[in-house]
This record gives sequence, C-alpha cells and structure tokens, in this order.
Amino acid sequence: MERFHKTLAEGVELVMTQTSQFKTGVFSVTLTVPLHEETATAYALIPDVLYRGSRRHPDIESLSAATDELYGASLGPAVRQRGESQCVGFQCSFIDDHYALDGMAVLEPAISLVGEILLDPYTVNGAFDGEFVSSEGANLADRIGARINDKRGWSIFRLVQEMCSQERYALDKLGDAQQAREMTAENLWQHYQNLLAHSHVTFYYGGSAGVDRVGQAIAASFAPLLRGRQAPVECQVLDKPPHSEVREVTDVLDVTQGKLALGFRTGGIAGNHPKMPALMVCNALYGGTAHSKLFTNVREKMSLCYFASSLLDKIKGLMVVSSGVEFSKFSVAKEAILNQLEAIRQGEFTQEELQAAIRSVVNALVSRKDSQGMMEDDCVTVALTGGDPTDVNNMAARVEQVTHQDVVGVAHALTLDTIYYLTGEEG
Repeated sequence: MERFHKTLAEGVELVMTQTSQFKTGVFSVTLTVPLHEETATAYALIPDVLYRGSRRHPDIESLSAATDELYGASLGPAVRQRGESQCVGFQCSFIDDHYALDGMAVLEPAISLVGEILLDPYTVNGAFDGEFVSSEGANLADRIGARINDKRGWSIFRLVQEMCSQERYALDKLGDAQQAREMTAENLWQHYQNLLAHSHVTFYYGGSAGVDRVGQAIAASFAPLLRGRQAPVECQVLDKPPHSEVREVTDVLDVTQGKLALGFRTGGIAGNHPKMPALMVCNALYGGTAHSKLFTNVREKMSLCYFASSLLDKIKGLMVVSSGVEFSKFSVAKEAILNQLEAIRQGEFTQEELQAAIRSVVNALVSRKDSQGMMEDDCVTVALTGGDPTDVNNMAARVEQVTHQDVVGVAHALTLDTIYYLTGEEG
C-alpha cells in the first residue's frame, strides 16, 4: 500500500492509495466551502439534484443503467462537515480492472460518469429541473426533520448546537428544512455555479491504478475544475470555553428515557497537534471502549446509565460524553461521569488499563485500512486539515508511545463547557 498526494492546481488536489488489496476501486470528488447559514441548505441539496440526471443520462433509470454497465458500480452523493467547512460531492465504488472481463478498463468510464453527473447536469431553460429541485428539497427537509427520531444522536446534536452557539460549527451541515422546501431551480443553479467556482476541490482514488493514469482520467473528465482557486478550509479551534461558567441546557420531549450529554473543550488539542495521540488514548480510557471507566464503572458497577461513552471530534477539538439515564438519576450520573475523568487526572489507572486503551486505539486505526470507504474519509479529512495523507502508519506508531503521564496531562487540558439534559414531561 502506497499513498500519494499531488497538487493539481492551487486549491485542487489529488490523494491516492495505490493498493491491490481490494477487488474494488473507490473514486470521490469533494468540493469544500465555508459553512454558512445562507448557503448550507443549497450546497447540501445540490448533490441530490445532480444525481437525478445528467444531459446524457436525464433520469434515474438511465443513470442506473450506466452504473450497471460498469459491473454494478455504486455511485452516490455525500455531504460531510469538517470544522466550519461543508464538504459536498460524490463517491463511486467500482470493480478493480484486474477483475473485469475481457480486459475491460472500468476506471476511466467510472471517473467519466462522476464528472458527467457533477459538471454536465440535466437542465430546463438554463437551470435545474424544477421538479427535481422540489422533490429533492422535500426529501432533504424530511431528513433534517428526522434527526430528532434518534434521541441519542439528537442529544449530541443539541449539545453541540448549544456548546458552539457562537461558532458556525453549530450549523447543521444539511441546512434548514424550510429553506430546502422553498428552494427554486434558478436560485439553486446560482449556488451551483458558485460552488464550482469557489470551492476547494479534493479528488481521491483508492485501487491498483497508477498515479499517471488516474491523473489523466481526472484531467479528461474534470477539466473545468482544474484551475487555481482561493478556497481555504476553515476550522476554528477554541482553547477553552467562550464563557466563564459551565452552561446547562434542558430540552423536554415525549421520551421515557433521559439523555445526558457533556461537552468538553480539549485545550486546543486538535488536528495534527503533538498531543493528539495522548488525547485519543485518554478518550479510549475514559469512555471510548467497552473496557473504559465510564462503561465498567458508571454503567456496569454503579448501574447509573443504560449506556455511557465518550467520543472525540479531533478536527474541532471537542470531546462529548453521551449517556442514557433515568430522569431521577441525572444529578448522580453527572457526578459519577465527572468523577471518572477526575480519576484519570489523578493518574488512577493501571498500566494494564493504559495498554488496553492503547491497543484499542491502534487496532481501530489499523482496521480502517481494511475499508476503502474509511480510507477515503481519512485521506480526504487529513488533506483538508493540512496533514500528510501519505504518512500511513505515523499516528498508530505515535499512539504506541503514549505514557501514563501523557494521558494525565491531556486529561487536565479537558475543560467542561456545556451540559445537556433531554428529559420527558414526567422528568
């Protein structure tokens, strides 16, 4: 396995993983723009509308037939968020040429199809098809509205909204439901033109083909994008909470199980920070694994939570604890959760616990190289945040060197910012 990172033009880059490990190849194009309330809905909607049809394949049926001809290639839109940036585009998975019949080349027609969908859409009177925009806008609005149905995910979403209320990170990457329903074809077309002109462009390929061949295929299919552009990727990392006191927020919904979420700032440890490996181990030790302190103590021994875990946003510099709690146990559960972090700050964990946390982080990092999709996400993210996507094994090696004192140090850097309660009317 070998990684390549190549600048095609200012603001346009190619990241590659050349490997014969998989029977499939993956290609993606990601257009990254600042996340703003005025544009988030339109940019999230554009890939869905583009995927309804191109000039050559003007409907879903003909697009489906085109992917069937490529041995059943899988193609779809993607919307991601990295810091204060919104990333939209397409991902395509297709059979590697080595496994195609009669020596057929699949790479070039697959990349060409993605370029066609992105750059040569089906239009009516010089804009998007109004029916496409209306139906996909309604679908997007439904997806935004459906967030609340997953109460665990909703509690984390609401915590981050409140925690980062003064930062654009709090905006929904999918935008606003009402804006989605009211979007017009002409308005969306203007946003589409702005997206092509002003976004940072990242191409990714994973498979057995060489750099020159992939570069030539991209040049043939994405020529309008291969020009220099000023399109910085934005991410604001705060060293500490923007307010002096811990905020507490409560929502009341028709639920029978409470949700308690706690948001921490990581003291500026984010992205490629030298202390990131220690923070990853600290998170694993605290609540990121099935042998963490939150799981073994708060959930199992104390039986205070239906679930309790922690997760990191390594790009933004946040750590979130998520738990399911009976309404009457909010206070004692919160105290127990914070006590487990204090125990780590005091160094109250054994060498065996430390090594278990290190192994879990290393195994998670290594296992991501067994998935084309995970490697695509990792490489694109690292490239967007200024890291070196060609350095395949560096992070795992750094994690293995984390010491007891390193974990204690980053635990002290964590600062509680906001506490979120989701309770029912009876609570």
